[in-house]
Amino acid sequence: MGAVDIKVTLLRHTAGAEELLATAARVCYSARTIEEIAATVDEEGDWVGRLARMGHHSPLEHAVFTFGVEGVSRSLLAQVTRHRIASFSVRSQRYVGETGRSHPDGVFSYVVPQSIQAMGPAYVAEFAAQMEKMQEWYNYWVEALGGGRSTYEDARYVLPNAAATSLVVTMNARELRHFFRLRLCQRAQWEIRDLADKMLELARAAAPRLFDGAGPACVGGACPEGEMTCGRLAEVRRRYASEGGE
Repeated sequence: MGAVDIKVTLLRHTAGAEELLATAARVCYSARTIEEIAATVDEEGDWVGRLARMGHHSPLEHAVFTFGVEGVSRSLLAQVTRHRIASFSVRSQRYVGETGRSHPDGVFSYVVPQSIQAMGPAYVAEFAAQMEKMQEWYNYWVEALGGGRSTYEDARYVLPNAAATSLVVTMNARELRHFFRLRLCQRAQWEIRDLADKMLELARAAAPRLFDGAGPACVGGACPEGEMTCGRLAEVRRRYASEGGE
């Protein structure tokens, strides 16, 4: 398969997420029945903005979003799974082999870092040659260990962080906004920032009001990085403000 690019799909999300959030929020502050509240929820105005100003974020947890993610590295996987208020299903290297027989061109799928791509074709070719060598090592150990599925779990130890994987991830809206706050920062690692950008685009299209104002921490306040700031505050704010207004 060789070098691959990221692909993100919104598989499912809570239908009527914004109305559900408003219903849940109103239950906290109204003596009316839930049925009465739900019947008039469209008349209640901007509850997302109101809750943000109040610091009352728990109603956002009632809406969930499930994404399919392909063409990302094992390096990214180690980062994204640190977000513990989420559910992950990941392609297993124990049960899915990376042998040459599994790929048309004989090489496992992998992600080429942006910095290496920027260096030009010769460096990308060198990176590809190194991946091919690691494929040889992997194939060697699969065969030496006896072949078959039972050998994958130990042969995989010679594979690099660049090896690509696929996963399904589910987060509630509150955790998604927190994820965007951290991972859209310009100082976040490039691959997970790319993932977060694509997830935010899909989430905003599905529930615009729910993700209005979502973005890195500096969009809604001062840069939290202190002396390590990227120095691009105005540019970042313009970018996410314009996206949120579309």
